[in-house]
Amino acid sequence: MIDRRRFTAGLAATLAVPTVRAETWPSKPIRIVVPYPPGGFTDVTARLVAQKLQERLGVVVTVDNRPGANGIIGTDAIAKATPDGTTFGVVIAAYAANTTLYPKLPYDPRKDLAAVSLIGISPLIAAVNNDAPFKTARELVDYAKAHPGKVSFASSGNGSAAHLTTELLKAQTGTYMVHIPYRGAAAALTDLMGGQVSLFFDAASGLINPGKTGKVRLIGVASDKRLPAAPDVPTFIEQGLANFIGSTWAGVLAPAGTPKDVVKRVSDEVARIVRMDDVRARLEGMGTVPVGNTPEEFERFIAAETTKWGDVIRRAKVTAD
Repeated sequence: MIDRRRFTAGLAATLAVPTVRAETWPSKPIRIVVPYPPGGFTDVTARLVAQKLQERLGVVVTVDNRPGANGIIGTDAIAKATPDGTTFGVVIAAYAANTTLYPKLPYDPRKDLAAVSLIGISPLIAAVNNDAPFKTARELVDYAKAHPGKVSFASSGNGSAAHLTTELLKAQTGTYMVHIPYRGAAAALTDLMGGQVSLFFDAASGLINPGKTGKVRLIGVASDKRLPAAPDVPTFIEQGLANFIGSTWAGVLAPAGTPKDVVKRVSDEVARIVRMDDVRARLEGMGTVPVGNTPEEFERFIAAETTKWGDVIRRAKVTAD
């Protein structure tokens, strides 16, 4: 005899699984959750991809900003969305760092979210106050070694890419610099220009114009290559600081359980989009290196970033407070 309770439960579970497939997807509007406010690096990148997705897929693609808690609120919204191919999200490097920074996240990065594609990587640039007693990355390190605690550095918050990249620099050079966290990059840049702090790492999109207009001095790129948007700024590696690389990045996630063929379709579309001439030019103008990789490649990238910044966080005893 059939156990009706088990049959009913099994039928309900089967019906709960999304049945959408790539050949019929998309048939509904798509939402892209951005865990940060409008206007920043994450939002601008997400909207650039969303616009092209809408053109290519023929359905409405909207951006839903869910800022707060270092990206956790928006990321949780992605994780808890119905995995039917109508919700995706764009996260940045903080997503990888949060795994270590916050022992009790409301979602499990490994079980509740699925990697789709890495849109691009934005190496950080170091900017210093115009009156600082160092004009190059090498001079900064030498000064910091000779004057422990005399160099103060700003960040857009504890555990941010700016903070962790400077902690990585401190660890690799054996220097001691004082961290001054701010609530966002704008306030940090304002105090850098005013001389309240001496050093600030940020995405190129936020520092190129202040550098070009002489409001701050750009002394180095935390990458293995110079940026097309700032070709006159040498890398830290060029200045003798081997293997010093720090960046933020933007990538697409989906709720776990989103059909794999739909995830692959979106991944393929992102790869095509970032290779478009106008999109590539826009990204490179922001100091972002276009990528557009597979879900498997992006998953490995996230794992490597989580390990790298987890080590920095533990070594420097960084907390989210």
